[in-house]
Amino acid sequence: MNAAPASLSPAVARRRTWTVAFLIAAGCISYIDRAALSVSSTAVMADMHMSYTRMGLLLSVFAWAYLAGQIPMGLLADRFNSRGLLGAGLAIWSCAQMAFGLVHGSAGLFLARIGLGLGETPLFLSGTRALVLWFRPEERGRPIGLFNGSAALGPAIAPPVLLAIMAVWGWRGMSVTIGAVSLLLALAWVIFYREPQELPLAPDDRRALPPPSPTVHSGITEVLKDDLSYLLRKRSSWVITAGFAGVIYVTWLYATWMPAWLEKSQKLTADQAGLLSAAPQFCGFAGSVLGGFISDRLAARGMDPLNASRTPLVLAMLISACATALTTLHLGLPLMVASMALALFAGGLAMTCGWTLGTIIASENRVATLEAIQNTGGSLGGALAPAITGALADHFSSFTPSMLVASAIGVGCALIYQFGLRPGDAAHRPTPL
Repeated sequence: MNAAPASLSPAVARRRTWTVAFLIAAGCISYIDRAALSVSSTAVMADMHMSYTRMGLLLSVFAWAYLAGQIPMGLLADRFNSRGLLGAGLAIWSCAQMAFGLVHGSAGLFLARIGLGLGETPLFLSGTRALVLWFRPEERGRPIGLFNGSAALGPAIAPPVLLAIMAVWGWRGMSVTIGAVSLLLALAWVIFYREPQELPLAPDDRRALPPPSPTVHSGITEVLKDDLSYLLRKRSSWVITAGFAGVIYVTWLYATWMPAWLEKSQKLTADQAGLLSAAPQFCGFAGSVLGGFISDRLAARGMDPLNASRTPLVLAMLISACATALTTLHLGLPLMVASMALALFAGGLAMTCGWTLGTIIASENRVATLEAIQNTGGSLGGALAPAITGALADHFSSFTPSMLVASAIGVGCALIYQFGLRPGDAAHRPTPL
């Protein structure tokens, strides 16, 4: 992230670094907000008299709302400044998170989670668009890895922080508090962020940054025909969408159910399970960051950018699938947690490489739209994982069938990426100046 091109001035390099730092902070807070229900699930279930199946639906409704907003938001992210779009998303999800702690009744909780899902929709689409504007293709792996790593760092930070707040104010006060923090970040982002074309940059700085993107269509007919329809006709779009559904299914299963799973299977208290679940999530963060470095390093050594991301992704998902299957064996708590940590480390690596693939397959003016299409698949996986897991846990009184299903999905995901993508799927790009 700090290795800027030689002609990039220190001031612009710092602005670029701070942009990545803001996006990491936003990603962490977004996943803390998402994880809040996972950490407090047993308390909410007790207060609201919910079954595992109903809690699974409450956990998954976020992902359904997130899915519904993907493609419309991707089209908007390719056309509107990340400053305003991401700032608005931050404000909306902040209010929804605070509302979750204030409403009473199941209907209000479901509506608040829907608002949270819709509000968070612009984050990774508009954030990736910002990185595409500030980083050339050969140097995007690391910042994208750090940005995607926030998806694991947030849940890793969440248990100790959220449990401490819950101990004082309960799960309702916790929701209001973290929503207020998100609102402060929204204000900071709007004040700070600017896109390169908005700044009076020196000629050397402009040459060191990516060339300006082609003009995108603004009319609805042109948008649907020349951007969305074009991408949906490409086989590679469907491949990465199906594959990403598997990546997110596996990782989101852990993010939503790991505390309750540990509490039930290992006879732990809610606090013990919540704190213990943080360690595997830190491993997921490490894997996400490493995925970006591996992708950049393989590309620097001469591997074409598409394979530089696909190859580690495929291997990582096979490892994650095997580690997930190992959690079903009676290995004892330490080895069980180690298996979860390995599964999330590999899953985080795969998630970063999958997200980077989208920036390689699409041209710069269609990146957010393709990432939205891909993330629609990811959101479907994220919606199905908690719902299916909760239903299977109720039916079998065990999480073992759920983990075996996730393991099989992980293997299928690896096969989709390996045999579905071809070298010619990478977008043609002009030679850097």
